[in-house]
Amino acid sequence: MIGIISASLAPGLALLVFFYLKDRFDTEPFSLVFKSFVFGLLLVFPIMFIQYAFMAEGVGQSVWFQSFFLSGVLEEFFKWFIFLYVVYKHVSFDNHYDGIVYGVAISLGFASLENLLYLIANGIEHAFGRAIFPVSSHALFGVIMGYYIGKTKFAIHKPKRSLLIALLLPAFLHGLYDFILVSIESYWLYIMAPFMLFLWMFALRKVKVANHHLPTEETVIPIDTKNNSAVN
Repeated sequence: MIGIISASLAPGLALLVFFYLKDRFDTEPFSLVFKSFVFGLLLVFPIMFIQYAFMAEGVGQSVWFQSFFLSGVLEEFFKWFIFLYVVYKHVSFDNHYDGIVYGVAISLGFASLENLLYLIANGIEHAFGRAIFPVSSHALFGVIMGYYIGKTKFAIHKPKRSLLIALLLPAFLHGLYDFILVSIESYWLYIMAPFMLFLWMFALRKVKVANHHLPTEETVIPIDTKNNSAVN
């Protein structure tokens, strides 16, 4: 059991440390990063309940609905929601790259518990594949979400647009990831490998851009968390 727990948590923690140390400015407080990770972990339970309810009622069982809504939209919405209500207004969220750190922390909290439950049910022999694909993809979705939420907070122009992209783009990419896995039974690796390469290149590009935005160069755009919109 210790081996399964270690194999489940190690990839997520390694990726979190990787993106945490990429910060060119001031490192984020461990307490808030850990809190974000834990909130992401706790999201597994309500999401699993909703997904189970759809399955038990036989509603929305098509491949595209399961992939793009029950996985993509549902999971990324909860992460986006938690980010806005737990992290967004915190004083430590004071530059663009911080959004990536907290987005990754929330996503990897979710991915780590999901990975643990999967390995308990299916065996530790799946640990390597899970680390390469599901866990790392969650981290990359978190990078993309965090980048655009950081842009929302510190951009001067069109903050509402960035906030919407922070939800919709990760949700679409997540749904596409699941759709590839579910709909392509054979040779799925030949499509998934270039897709993952694209995700890594896209996410690392966002990391580079966010790391070149000095905190003093940007203007904070506050968010009204009661209606999830930017205040002009």
